[in-house]
Amino acid sequence: MANLKDFRLLSFDVYGTLIDYESGILAALQPLLSANNRTDIPRLRLLEIYYELEVSQQRETPEIPYSQLLATIHGRIAARLGFPPPTAEESQAFGDSVSNWPAFPDTVSALRRLAKHYKLVVLSNIDRHSFALTNSGPLEGFPFDLVITAQDVGSYKPSHQNFHHMLKEVKERFGVDKEHVLQTAQSQFHDHHPARTLGIHSTWIVRPGAIMGNREEEIYDWKFDTLGEMADALEAELSAS
Repeated sequence: MANLKDFRLLSFDVYGTLIDYESGILAALQPLLSANNRTDIPRLRLLEIYYELEVSQQRETPEIPYSQLLATIHGRIAARLGFPPPTAEESQAFGDSVSNWPAFPDTVSALRRLAKHYKLVVLSNIDRHSFALTNSGPLEGFPFDLVITAQDVGSYKPSHQNFHHMLKEVKERFGVDKEHVLQTAQSQFHDHHPARTLGIHSTWIVRPGAIMGNREEEIYDWKFDTLGEMADALEAELSAS
């Protein structure tokens, strides 16, 4: 495919691409930091600890919902920082924080523009309940054509199982073949590397300053800082054709 307009369907990562989950995680960690008088810990260190524990827990328990996974690693984050264990209620509050994570400012308007040309599908490492809260809140009830969560598949990206599940679903529901699917995501680790292995084209939404999911080898077919810039590029192609 030579152009963005040649594709028929975008398969989206949500948290990191549409939702600013790094800011959301840092905000959700503030009660733990404040309770231990350690609001001075650098952002990079907090996100690196979180990311390491998240990926490890996803491999260890691929079957549990994401909100439960967050609650599970909350105590491990505290231990890694040298804090006493949080209460079960505090860990659950951390797990439930997903619905408060904000959308990037360009997300909803860009989705509306992209929906004029593509089917829009969610392929997210999340549970159904948490995504429903995100969709009705920060994503303003945006009507995705299909939502696939890790809970539906029983595994977390970068497992190839999640991508195979998505490809099967979009072929059955919309008649869209792999060649016309464009994986649209921020995370190199969760999305772009496995997509390339499976022969799926991808657009990297960089979200400058993002830390989690980055890799030394940067894989993509198209690259934009924001989803809004991708919508701009698509509209320019359509205008020129």
